[in-house]
Amino acid sequence: MAVTIEELYRNYGILADAKPEDLGQHKYAYQVILDGVKGGPKEKRLAAQFIPKFFSSFPELADAAINAQLDLCEDEDVSIRRQAIKELPRFAAGENIVRVADILTQLLQTDDSAEFSQVNTALVSIFKMDAKATLRGLFSQILQGEDIVRERAIKFLSIKLKTLPEDTMTKEVEDYVFTETKKVLEDVTGEEFVLLMRILMALKGLQTVNGRQQLVELVVEQAFLEQALNPADPDTVDRLLQCTRQALPLFSKNVHSSRFVTYFCDHVLPNLSTLTSPVAELDIQQEVLKLLAEMSPFCGDMEKVEANLLMLFEKLLEFMPLPPEAEGENGENTMSEEPKLQFSYVECLLFSFHQLGKKLPDFLIDKINAERLKDFKIRLQYFARGLQVYIRQLRVALQGKTGDALKTDENKIKVVALKITNNINVLIKDLFHNPPSYKSTVTLSWRPVQKAEAVALKRPSGEEMGTGSTMKKLLSPPLPRRNARQIYNPPSGKYSAAIGNFTNEQRGGFRGGRGRGRGGRSRGRIY
Repeated sequence: MAVTIEELYRNYGILADAKPEDLGQHKYAYQVILDGVKGGPKEKRLAAQFIPKFFSSFPELADAAINAQLDLCEDEDVSIRRQAIKELPRFAAGENIVRVADILTQLLQTDDSAEFSQVNTALVSIFKMDAKATLRGLFSQILQGEDIVRERAIKFLSIKLKTLPEDTMTKEVEDYVFTETKKVLEDVTGEEFVLLMRILMALKGLQTVNGRQQLVELVVEQAFLEQALNPADPDTVDRLLQCTRQALPLFSKNVHSSRFVTYFCDHVLPNLSTLTSPVAELDIQQEVLKLLAEMSPFCGDMEKVEANLLMLFEKLLEFMPLPPEAEGENGENTMSEEPKLQFSYVECLLFSFHQLGKKLPDFLIDKINAERLKDFKIRLQYFARGLQVYIRQLRVALQGKTGDALKTDENKIKVVALKITNNINVLIKDLFHNPPSYKSTVTLSWRPVQKAEAVALKRPSGEEMGTGSTMKKLLSPPLPRRNARQIYNPPSGKYSAAIGNFTNEQRGGFRGGRGRGRGGRSRGRIY
């Protein structure tokens, strides 16, 4: 026979009126409250509140009480579920914290937004009771639970861990997060990898040089840098790009990018034209070259600097054409079509070459024979002439435009195009020094303008740049959104070229990494 509302209140009264030391004598009254989960909606709602209130007084009924509350957490009535979930942290004491955390983690799979928020709140509250025990419950589900639970548990940690106070996220807790995350990283999807790296990068203990180096080592393992690259496999290429993006923020003058740069020069650049991507809209060649350029300032000591410079040199020759022949053998005019100038690609390659050239400044003189060097300089000169024409066209197009006029998509792209061409111009001038110089500093066109550079731009020559205030406005507006596919076609005719599209962050995942659907929910692991 089902328990009634009256019986629930009566037995609650018995327990509420009993002295703390005498509560254990009223086991029957507590059992009646547990049986309330078999009643109707009103009885269940009362049971959800009464069960946790006296839970600690009946350790011999602990399993039965948790299971009864879990029944309510899985009830068809969402209001009952929310009430039961709200009370779950009251069961989190001693060894039960791990089990409660395990249960709450499983409940993250709910599709009800209010219920999902309640689960998040409950998890945060038990974190503050015992962070390490809560993490044990979370990681048990990440490592062994259903895919949807795993996915949401990882997202929970990526969002919530960084918001917890220092007295909760102690060194012991951070060490545990690091250890368990390394286990999870043994089998991850691309999205999971990004989130897990975000978790680790937020740990205070890994903000040191040694900590960042540990994180780079983790990324190196994921990137499979000891294996040759299969350019025809989009998932392999995507894995490398994902890993490189995660490693980029970690590099510095003390944490070096040498292994990634060397791998790009050994395996990626030789296959640049055959690379495939799972993201159809992504300009995979430009994406690769941009990543290489961003890594190149942080190379540190490099065993293969000469080989890497030679590969960059060969790629520059590929993208920096010779001037077209003007006359044929019999003197007739055979002006061939003007070659396309790939400004976006050349900016990245020149920047990378310039950065590595600092480590071997005599490379062009000692390692390249005179004929090839002459050929290279002809290409540089031709490219520089094209640059000057294009820079003038861009300045005319942007002249006098301020405020909202510079915020149109077309003008934003022209501003970036001007930055690209100015960068290339500076780098080419360095290489024309005798001997070549590697002293100039530029900021890559897609990176935020440095303050010092912005100040310097206030003083361009009037003949070349127009007024200082105008040029400051030209280069200071926000760059176009990197996830927007915006293409600018420069004027046709001599030296015209597609400046390239400025798309980025069209992210794919580590496909085929995981697929371990489990059965139904468990009742929480008992430790």
